[in-house]
Amino acid sequence: MQDEEVLSEFRACKALLEGHFLLSSGRHSAHYLQCARVLMDPMRAQRLAEALAARLPREIRREIAKVVSPALGGVIIGHEMGRALGVDAIFVERPDGTFELRRGFTLKPGEKVLLVEDVVTTGLSSREAIKAIAAAGGEVIAAAALVDRTAGTVDLGVPFIPLIAFNFPTYAPGEVPAALATKPAIKPGSRDLP
Repeated sequence: MQDEEVLSEFRACKALLEGHFLLSSGRHSAHYLQCARVLMDPMRAQRLAEALAARLPREIRREIAKVVSPALGGVIIGHEMGRALGVDAIFVERPDGTFELRRGFTLKPGEKVLLVEDVVTTGLSSREAIKAIAAAGGEVIAAAALVDRTAGTVDLGVPFIPLIAFNFPTYAPGEVPAALATKPAIKPGSRDLP
């Protein structure tokens, strides 16, 4: 799937939003990708996951024993990636602010894991999830996401494979441009701000 085809999927379901958004990282943006909308159609979610799985290097695909995603945003794409790769898909969640496995989910010692996210903006959630996976005994061998918003700058300590990269500028709270600051900020994500 080429970048224009991926963008077409986002546009078709009105998942590429414009306005003033307060991201879960605490940064501000004039653009927001509502991955929940692009994933609400099971057939579209399947197509995107299959395209993302096809981007994984063959040697990584062969090693993956389980897919792990951070809740809430990564659950659907993680599940679809598990289906595309033919492995189980589980998730970590933050009941008390720190990612952990719950619901009877377990990892075998040294089990090879693909971390799957919907969007990577700063990499903070991904790094926190990788830490939780390691604490549970798993070994993250690569990370994948539908969208990379870091302009290719994120370092997760493992290979990172996005389906598409967007380079929309984001702003720290004290750096928001005047034109953007005049609009009320909307927090469309699922995570509380830091």
